[in-house]
Amino acid sequence: MRAKMAGVLAVATVLAGCGTATSAQPSPQGPGVLTANNALPPTPGGEVGSASSEFASAAELSAWSKLSDTEKDLDRIAKLDVNATAKGSLYLEPKTSTWFDGFRGPLVYQELAGNIVMYARVKVEGKKGGKPQRKFSLGGLMARVPNSNDKPYWMSVTTGTADESGQVEVKYTQNGSSKPQELAVKSGWVELVLARVGRAAAALYREQGGAWKVGRRWPSELPEVLQWGMTAYTDWDSYNTLKKDATKANAEQIKGEPDLRMTVDFVRFLRPKLPDYADPLNTASVSDEALIKVLTPAGA
Repeated sequence: MRAKMAGVLAVATVLAGCGTATSAQPSPQGPGVLTANNALPPTPGGEVGSASSEFASAAELSAWSKLSDTEKDLDRIAKLDVNATAKGSLYLEPKTSTWFDGFRGPLVYQELAGNIVMYARVKVEGKKGGKPQRKFSLGGLMARVPNSNDKPYWMSVTTGTADESGQVEVKYTQNGSSKPQELAVKSGWVELVLARVGRAAAALYREQGGAWKVGRRWPSELPEVLQWGMTAYTDWDSYNTLKKDATKANAEQIKGEPDLRMTVDFVRFLRPKLPDYADPLNTASVSDEALIKVLTPAGA
């Protein structure tokens, strides 16, 4: 799929590795301070906005590609539809699968270029309702480097059951090495943001009725064009002896006890605005409050 070019990606000098933000004080020679009052929310519309889906019609599914089709991988999706299983929503039910280090799971995506905010409202449950009972049964958003199976490179923000139930997981994977972090969250609908802005990537989340929180900031070494989309995976324990052998695990469909269903109310793509003087990896330059304003839609 041709990447949607809707602006120019401005990437400054990149920090090495997958570390978190710094708090070094801005100086006259360094970054300035972006206050929350001066921060602007991302802009909807334009070509990147046209990639958004409200999932009101089954026809909207045709805008999305399956990784298993485009990169000739195993199809790890048991059920996928729009406005059928769940009215006005995308429904995704994965087979036993995972995204970790070199292990691959499902991905339904669009290729987009430049600075992006991907904003969605999702609900992750067990197949019979309630919390998923199998460990590392998570669903949410992912941005992945195309054709990166040899050196896996992607970031994600998902919710569901990790080691424990009721969690959001933020994860950055570079050259096949994943750095996850789990954060407690209430069950039910959760709003998620995955974004790339300047030299930073970020994951945000909000419980229903709660306030936005920054889950993680990472230095972004991601290329301009990424696969932005939705993932869900489940049942890590069924990998058994293959937990240390991604190559063998990726070559066959693991027969296990998958226990996840994900409902996605909408996915909206927006373009973030960040002044040249602001450093999104420096919390003294761009506080969490300011970053939340930059990466969440006005009124959200």
